[in-house]
Parts: sequence; C-alpha cells; structure tokens
Amino acid sequence: MGALGVAVKSLGKAVSAKDYVHDVINDIRAKNPAEPEFHQAAREVFESLIPVLDRHTEYRAAKLLERLAEPERVLMFRVPWMDDRGEVQINRGFRIEMNSAIGPYKGGLRFHPSVNLGILKFLAFEQVFKNSLTTLPMGGGKGGSDFDPKGKSDNEVMRFCQSFMTELWRHIGPNTDVPAGDIGVGGREIGFMFGQYKRLANEFTGVLTGKGLNWGGSLIRPEATGYGCVYFANEMLKAQGRSLEGMTCLVSGSGNVSQYTVEKLLDLGAKPITISDSDGAIHDPAGIDREKLAWVMELKNSRRGRVREYVDRFKGATFTAADRSLGHNPLWDLKADCAFPSATQNEINAKDASNLIKNGVQLVAEGANMPSTLEAIQIYLDAGILYGPAKAANAGGVATSGLEMSQNSMRMAWTREEVDERLQKIMVAIHQNCFQTAETYGTPGNYLNGANIGGFVKVANAMLDQGLV
Repeated sequence: MGALGVAVKSLGKAVSAKDYVHDVINDIRAKNPAEPEFHQAAREVFESLIPVLDRHTEYRAAKLLERLAEPERVLMFRVPWMDDRGEVQINRGFRIEMNSAIGPYKGGLRFHPSVNLGILKFLAFEQVFKNSLTTLPMGGGKGGSDFDPKGKSDNEVMRFCQSFMTELWRHIGPNTDVPAGDIGVGGREIGFMFGQYKRLANEFTGVLTGKGLNWGGSLIRPEATGYGCVYFANEMLKAQGRSLEGMTCLVSGSGNVSQYTVEKLLDLGAKPITISDSDGAIHDPAGIDREKLAWVMELKNSRRGRVREYVDRFKGATFTAADRSLGHNPLWDLKADCAFPSATQNEINAKDASNLIKNGVQLVAEGANMPSTLEAIQIYLDAGILYGPAKAANAGGVATSGLEMSQNSMRMAWTREEVDERLQKIMVAIHQNCFQTAETYGTPGNYLNGANIGGFVKVANAMLDQGLV
C-alpha cells in the first residue's frame, strides 16, 4: 500500500467526513477573516459533499477541499485614471484565478462599489462548480474593481477600462484566463477592455467573452443567463409533469439577467409581475408584457434610468422604495407561483424565504449568484419546494461564453437558432446531472446537493489525475 493509501486508511478511521468538512470550514474562517460571503459559499458547497466524502476517502486524503478553497492565484492592483474634470482617481483591481483543473480560468469582471476580495473569492469559488456543470472545459475565476460606472461618462469609463486592462492583460489569454462581463460590465466596458488588450498584446484573439457581434461575439450571449435560468426552471417542473404555462412569477433586478428572464417567461406562457433596482421594486399585477418589457429595456440599457419611472408610464403598477430597516424585501411578499432572484447576492433572507412559502411559491430558480442566504435555502429545502441553486440555474451565461470561445477558436459564427439550441441542450444536461446525482447520493429532488456534488466530482477527479499542483 502506497503512502496515499495508508493516509486514506488512517484518515478513514480517524475522522468522519462530517467532522472533516467542519474542520475545513473552521480553517477557512480562520485563514480568511472578514470574508463572510466566501465563508458562506464554502460552507454551502462543502456540507453537501459529506455523502461523497463518506464514499470516496481518497478525496479527503488528497485534501481536495483545502486545495479548492485556496485560489491558485490572486491578483490585486491599483487602477489610476483621470476623470472629465482632470482629477486623478484611484481604484483597486482584482482577478481571482481559482481553479484550472478542467480548463482555462473563466468568469466575469464586476465593476461595483461593493467589490472586495471576499466577494470575488466567493464568486470565483462558485464559478468553479458552475463551469464544471456546463459540460464545457472551463476552470473558474472572477475579477473586477470597486469602480462604479453609474453616472460616469463614456470617456471616463473608457479611461478606467484602459487603465484596468493595462495591468490585467499580462495575466489573461485565450488559453489561460478568459474574463467576461458581470454587474457593471456590459458591452461598452468589454469593448473598451478588448481594444486595450488588442493594442497591448498585438493580437486579435478570443480573450474576452461578451464581445460585439461584429468582432467575435456570439448571438444569444446577452440573453443566455436569463434564458438558461428559465429553461432550468422548466426542466424542474417537467420532471414533475408540470410546466411554466400560466405561472405567476416574481423577478428581481432589471439588468440583463432579469430582462431576459422576463422575456423567456413570456415565451413559455408565464406571467412575470415584478422587477427592481437598488431604489426599489415595481409590482404590476396585470403582468409585464412584451410592450412593457421593451420599455424597461430602453429605460435601463439606453437611458440608464430607474425603475420608479415605470409607474408613471403604466397605470395599475406600484413602486415600493427600498428600505433596509424593514429586515425583508416586499418584492418577495407577493402571491406567486415561482421566484427568480436575479439581482445580487443574499437578496433573500430567512424572512423573505418564509414569505415566499407563505404566499404559495413552489419554485425558486436563482438567476443571480448566491442570492439566498444559508437560512433561506434551508427554508426552501424544509418546505420541499423546487430549488434551483445558482451554480446550476444560472450556468447558461457562462455556458454561452464557452460557446463564444468555441466560435472564436474555429473562426466562425453560429446562427441564433444554433446557439439557443446548444444552450437548451446544456441546461437540459445540467438538470439531468443534478437530478440523477441527487438520487445517486440518497437525496432525491435535492438540486442543491445534486449541483454541488455533480460539479465537484468532475473537478476533483481532474485534480487527482494531475497530481499535487
């Protein structure tokens, strides 16, 4: 018996899988103080892996959980730029290259004042498992800056993006790390960053995804996260012999994910009744139809306005201002069948989750990254509703980024129908993986366990194959 075998044998006797997981989580807290989002993400994933670790002591002997919790590389740098008044501004830039066991690092860039190391580590950690589930060869990473593009001119955004890429470009590449957009990073920002990368590297290559259609982008990419989330929700319902037809749906947010979640819900015969932004939420009992959605898209994408304007345009709708002192979000306290949290992390707490259940919600599909707290997730599971965790339900965005990478590598472009068909097939495959894995490990219907275990096993086996690196 080799050294690894001896370690496995002694480990199996010495400590249970449950104790091992809790020891790892405590170590993560101790090593990464003041990073609560990262602690939360690690706990949510690792606790659901206990059944796997019971069966496969080799994962514990190789200390895969400890290795997965440590990024392969953390980049942090200053981003100096000049505003339109000629004043120098300084922001902080990041790139977390978390795990490359199954492919180049892949994950978005977020520009938002809330960005810090802990939030990006949680996002990069989640990305590893999400990318694994997509069936595509992509590792996990995440990055961004505490820069706020809101209220900035196009020239200010361009100067910031060029400065940001002047440092980042040396760390990324089509076979190394392929960033994409996220909150605060849309087509405008991707364009400015790509232009600077091309200038510095002296090459035209698929180094970023979310590019313009005229220069290497993919059809369906802006729609993919929202579309994919709805496809996944529909698959969960189909497994029970139901569909989204006629369902009343709550959607939070008003960015890309929310807009295209609403659009695909309409395609499948559902009735979305809410949207929101940081100012507050709109409730339209009549439903947000295609005409109203088109107006919202023009408001948010072109005019960069606020959703409170909706009530001035469409009678019968109400606006509720955001009030953090309430301790809950009124958007989640409405009668509905399904909920699609699509704004940001931890937007649904225990009180919100209880309100969803009380008001008849039977399905929660997460369009945002980790929008539900651990307490909220437990309430979903205890109530026995259908719960599609973010790493599965919102994987359509990064899956289509992977399809964009494939098109770039082949120097070709697929039609809208081809990309949408591939996206649907990927979401069906993710659902099947989660559904079957949950059954295999004794928790049928628990998509949280299915997603975490399904994503983990592929990465874990690749890490074992590649040795201690």
